[in-house]
Amino acid sequence: VYKRQLQHSGSFKVRGSFNSALARGVPEAGLIAASGGNHGVAVAHVARALDVPAEVYVPRTATPVKVDRIRRLGAVVHEVGDDYADAQAACDARIAASGALAIHPYDEPLTVAGQATVGRELGAQVPDVDTVIVAVGGGGLAAGIAVALPRVRVVTVETPGTAGLRTALEVGNPVEITVAGVAADSLGARRIGALPWEILRDRATSVIVTDDDVLAARQDLWDRMQLVTEPGGAAAYAALRTGAWRPEPGERTVAVVCGANTDPGDLVARA
Repeated sequence: VYKRQLQHSGSFKVRGSFNSALARGVPEAGLIAASGGNHGVAVAHVARALDVPAEVYVPRTATPVKVDRIRRLGAVVHEVGDDYADAQAACDARIAASGALAIHPYDEPLTVAGQATVGRELGAQVPDVDTVIVAVGGGGLAAGIAVALPRVRVVTVETPGTAGLRTALEVGNPVEITVAGVAADSLGARRIGALPWEILRDRATSVIVTDDDVLAARQDLWDRMQLVTEPGGAAAYAALRTGAWRPEPGERTVAVVCGANTDPGDLVARA
């Protein structure tokens, strides 16, 4: 298990956000973004570190702990619509008037390049890795890992209610899906990003885990390792735990635990 939730902003998202902001330069108006939660926390963290303002658009269904953390980091939060796509549409309408730098959570080369540092670090720490298992929402993390580790098998994990990549692989191109389920706030992009799709379409081995599998994996990570994760952050581990992905004998396999912005109150210690 590769613990990528133990980092600034509670997820890998801060990497792509910093990379985009520093490479493009931040105007006086600051940063603006749409997010299901984790990307917003990351953008707010970057804005605070760079001492610039930030606006973040989130759906009204975003997890309260994430919305609260965005606000506590100093960003202005706008709650719009029922899912990430609604928040993105509102953000897009605001970008031109605000003058702020927009940072996309997954469908932008600098964002994907920032997330690729996860793969670079993983390859340095586990140089003989054969397979990386990673959850997919918009696809930025999985695409970054695929770029950073071109000889490694990338197993992508989704739930039935967040299966944008699986649906695209089945029909041959990205299409909109209906988002639902326990991982929707972190894996709930309606459509796989165009750039991640181009990277993953010939690299990804797709598996699906149920919402119950994800919740059981999240509880198991707490019981066995005292790791607090959000549901989407436990999806890759769920694929290993349930056998949705079964490594071959001797296959060096890593599951990426990618997010910890959650309320841990429902994690009950079990013997």
